[in-house]
Formats: sequence, structure tokens, C-alpha cells
Amino acid sequence: MATPPTPPHAARAGIGLIAALLVFLLALLFGAWGVWQVARSTHAPACDAGANDELAQRVTTLARSDQVSREANTRLQATLAEREEQIAQLRADVDFYERLVGATGQRHGLTVHALRMSRQPGGAWHFTAGLTQNLDRGGVSSGTVELAVEGSEQGRLRTLDWAALRQQPRAAGVPYSVRYFEEVQGDVFLPAGFTPSRVLVRLHPRGGGTVEHAVTWADATAAGAANP
Repeated sequence: MATPPTPPHAARAGIGLIAALLVFLLALLFGAWGVWQVARSTHAPACDAGANDELAQRVTTLARSDQVSREANTRLQATLAEREEQIAQLRADVDFYERLVGATGQRHGLTVHALRMSRQPGGAWHFTAGLTQNLDRGGVSSGTVELAVEGSEQGRLRTLDWAALRQQPRAAGVPYSVRYFEEVQGDVFLPAGFTPSRVLVRLHPRGGGTVEHAVTWADATAAGAANP
């Protein structure tokens, strides 16, 4: 028996249902796409802001780290320069001592090798006098050291002797005992308004004549600044 033909209205109904389903599916897809776009536009700025904040924090940390490294490098360079200067001074001292006590060193009696003057609080000046001798190898020269300072005060030349510099009427000299080399130290005081120009270092050996050595004030204070 032949299958009866589908009525025209049933075919149209089936086509309409399929079309409706397609429209519904397309609407769902379009709605889902819209929701996704809205969610994306809502969350993206927050994510970007967080990333920017993290990046800014990293940049700040790196900048601070670079600054610390630069400061540390600057301090290191200054320390190295200071150490190199100290090493050069020590080498010069070693060379001097070798010439002083070596077999080829020039023989000389007690003398002043160097004088340094360094300013102290309260108007005081600290002096360091380096004394040498190698004329009597193995022998010891002993005595006392005194200073005198020449300069001007109120337009007049004036010399301050040891008692005036120490502010004591009968001030004793600083004792020394030199085999090859010794540094003698002490403090002196300059009155207000006095302008120094030269320092006289006077050595008074036991059993010998006075030895005097003159140093300009500029040289003495420059040496004191270089070797405080």
C-alpha cells in the first residue's frame, strides 16, 4: 500500500518548528557571546590595573636596588682610594726606614724628620714630631722636645716660646728616646688674634747641644691634614 502524502500544512509546521529552533539557538549563542563580552570588558581593566601596579612596584624596587648599588660602589671606591693612599704612605715609610738603618743609608745624627700640626677643639693644636738618628747604630739618643711658634699679633712680630704655648710658666719639654726613629706628640695653645707663620722644633739631648729645625706653618698644618 502506498504511503499517503504529507499534508501541506504539516510540512509548513515542521519547517516553522525547525526555523524557530534555529532562531532560538542563534539567540542563545548571541546572548552567550554578549555576556562573555560584558564579562571581559568588566574584568579586563581590573586585571590590567593589577598588572600595572605590580610592574610599577618592580620598577620602584629595581630603581632602589640600583641606587643602593651605586652608593655602595661609591663608598667602596672611596675606601679603596684611601687604602691606596695609606699603602703608598707605608711604602714611603718603609723605604725611609730601610735607608735609615741599611748599610748604604747616609749617616746622620739626631734630627727632625717631619712635623705635623692638627687643630683640636678649644683652640688647641696637636703636634707630632718624627725624630731620627742613625749615626750611633744601636745607640739611644734621649732628651726633651720643645716648640716655639713665630708669627704676628696686631701687626707686630711675636715668638711664642714653649711656656707660652703650654700656658705654664715652667712647662717641661716632651721626653724622647730615639734609637732609629720615634714620634713625639703633645698639645700647644695659640692665643686669639695670633697668626702663626713658622714652627721651631727644639731638641735638647742629654749631654749635647740643642738641635733646632724650622717648618713653615703651612707645611706643618698641610701634613697634619693629610695624616690626622
